[in-house]
Amino acid sequence: MRVALADVLRRWILPFADPRHLASLALLPRFLRDARRFRRLENGGSLPWGETYPCLLDRVSQTPFDPHYFYQGAWLARRLSATQPSFHVDVGSSVAMISVLSADVPIAFVDYRPLPVYLPGLQCIGGTATQLPFSSESIVSLSCLHVIEHIGLGRYGDPLDPQGSRQAAGELARVLKPGGRLFLSVPVGRERVCFNAHRVLSPRTIQSFVPGLWLESFSVVDDAGRFQERAAVEAAVDLKYGCGLFEFVKSHG
Repeated sequence: MRVALADVLRRWILPFADPRHLASLALLPRFLRDARRFRRLENGGSLPWGETYPCLLDRVSQTPFDPHYFYQGAWLARRLSATQPSFHVDVGSSVAMISVLSADVPIAFVDYRPLPVYLPGLQCIGGTATQLPFSSESIVSLSCLHVIEHIGLGRYGDPLDPQGSRQAAGELARVLKPGGRLFLSVPVGRERVCFNAHRVLSPRTIQSFVPGLWLESFSVVDDAGRFQERAAVEAAVDLKYGCGLFEFVKSHG
């Protein structure tokens, strides 16, 4: 019960006051000492206090990263390298990832909140995951990473819909061409709705959302942040908040 209460308090307190920022005040004396030492070094300069910019939380022993986003980007890049599509469509995934992938394959990026950039090889389109601006069975290579779990929860200004994830998955399946591939990632584990952040879904539930597609491969990032490539879907059933990486292929009929 203590752990559950701590989780609830964390989820309610963090959006309004990040405790890490308060804790960082304890590191302020070190910052002040370093600033004084820097001034005394040769060519250290005057270092006006009005130009200082305290960054107090970055002195760590290992580079911090989000395992879900790190591994899913690597996973998609390697899948696209192996399948070599001439054109790829992504729906709402990480824009940092898409900007890099567009150097190797032309990409159309669709998002509910249009991305206002210009970059060779990248076409940005406004659209919703539940009403994609493509004809049925027209896309050969399609990705949607860490997106459909948000649909219908209103987090990004989209309409509330308890069936939002199912509808988005069905729409991805609709536009996929027979023989085409859908690369999909979703939080997996004990099923629940964490309103209004995201849903966590069972891998079998995800498969039930796209009955016309067969699962060619499944990989997972577990609760400890470890990446398991080509795992059994059962490996994700008892997770608290894993990341399931699904490679689906649409059947020919």
